[in-house]
Amino acid sequence: MSLINIVMAQMNPLVGDIEGNVDCIIQYIRQAEVKYNADVVIFPELTLCGYPPEDLLLRESMDTRITAGLSRLAGEQFSAMVIVGYPKTINSAQMNMVGVLGNGQWIAEYAKQNLPNYQVFDEKRYFTAGSKACLFDLKGVKTGLTICEDIWHDEPLLQLKEAGAQLLININASPFHRGKHQQRLDLLSYRAQQGNLPILYVNQVGGQDELVFDGGSFAVNASGECQAQAPFFEEDLYLVQCEVAPSTAVEIVPKSYIDQPLSELSIVYQALVLGLRDYVNKNHFRDVILGLSGGIDSALTLAIAVDALGADRVQAVMMPFLYTSQLSVDDASRQARVLGVSYDSITIEPMYNAFMASLESSFSGLPADLTEQNLQARCRGVLLMAISNKKGSLVLTTGNKSELAVGYSTLYGDMAGGFDVLKDVPKTLVFELASYRNTLGEEVIPQSVIDRPPSAELAPDQVDEDNLPPYDVLDQILEMYVEQDLSADYIVSNGFDRETVYRVIRLVDLNEY
Repeated sequence: MSLINIVMAQMNPLVGDIEGNVDCIIQYIRQAEVKYNADVVIFPELTLCGYPPEDLLLRESMDTRITAGLSRLAGEQFSAMVIVGYPKTINSAQMNMVGVLGNGQWIAEYAKQNLPNYQVFDEKRYFTAGSKACLFDLKGVKTGLTICEDIWHDEPLLQLKEAGAQLLININASPFHRGKHQQRLDLLSYRAQQGNLPILYVNQVGGQDELVFDGGSFAVNASGECQAQAPFFEEDLYLVQCEVAPSTAVEIVPKSYIDQPLSELSIVYQALVLGLRDYVNKNHFRDVILGLSGGIDSALTLAIAVDALGADRVQAVMMPFLYTSQLSVDDASRQARVLGVSYDSITIEPMYNAFMASLESSFSGLPADLTEQNLQARCRGVLLMAISNKKGSLVLTTGNKSELAVGYSTLYGDMAGGFDVLKDVPKTLVFELASYRNTLGEEVIPQSVIDRPPSAELAPDQVDEDNLPPYDVLDQILEMYVEQDLSADYIVSNGFDRETVYRVIRLVDLNEY
């Protein structure tokens, strides 16, 4: 019985940095050869250029740089075989490829057959689909290749099964969403049994703009049981060993690093931390700044920022006004002190009064309304952007998904900034994540912030529910309308008040401008 050492390289590439990505690939291969005596090292989808490369693929220089990167890898003369993803133009058609490097030669190539074109994916804009299966010899084992979306369809697997594949390798750039990993496990279990062969699923890790890739690479045996599971959100190398019996049956050796399932709150929190860290670092910002209001959204954003970057790279600014409660001032100061961040308090009252004086003639004869409330938020936005300009800090906005969806935010006010950590986090989940973060050690988000009714504090005694349905109702309606594309009548038929449903939907539709 022979043993094959397969190393899954759960890598965090940088989109467009082909030379830097090749450097990382070489470094990982050398580590895998020394540490694991690797027979083959597997990298994720489009590792050479990073995922998603989007319109970089339309640049003529892309082919030249990719060709140079592939040539450089071939010239390294690795002892291990290498499997890596890259784009390639063949007969004027650009393909999403995976190639196999062995003994200094590219010995096999496969073009992705199923190009996703939904949600965050836009691959049909750039790529032409392949049509043929690809097998190569891995120490006597007929090994098939597929890329990401291919594994969600029957045909690529059936092609390989008919060709006699004994092992399947699927490379991925699969972004995170809640519940995604269990979907992957269930699918790969089914595919392994369908093809009666083990499958290795190698996924990218890291943040790229609005996407977060969670890693979680794993391997299942022919009966669909998970035998090895890499951690989530960690860039590293993970060994999978395959035993090859004289009958050529291939079995994956169970590994001790099958991680225990994480709670949903834990995995969402880690996704937010990684997404922020990579956005800041990959865009070369030294530090970040945010407005700390004493409310729960900014409190959670601050905690995530400190966990992502460290307290020395985070500045919080409290910007009180007439309607800011003493409790908010005290809670903001306390949290900043506990987390150890740089903290300032700058009143916006003089700015606000100056604006109102300048606008007096324009506003003459008109009653006070939301304009005055929005002006407060815009004063705060000006202050944060000025500090950002002066210090080179990235402004973090703190709006959650529920508020942004219905327009309960101020353009050029609390929406002014470079990155919104909570942009895809509903308000009800914000509360859950805040409580979860406090279970990890010291109470970094004051309990009073979590317990009291949310308020923008832009008017006397204001609370959010003066203007919005209760968040537990609002979030359910938004989930059905925004995420599931369900109709108003369907939502009402599920027990929701008709007037409330139509009001929420109207707010969403009006806010889409």
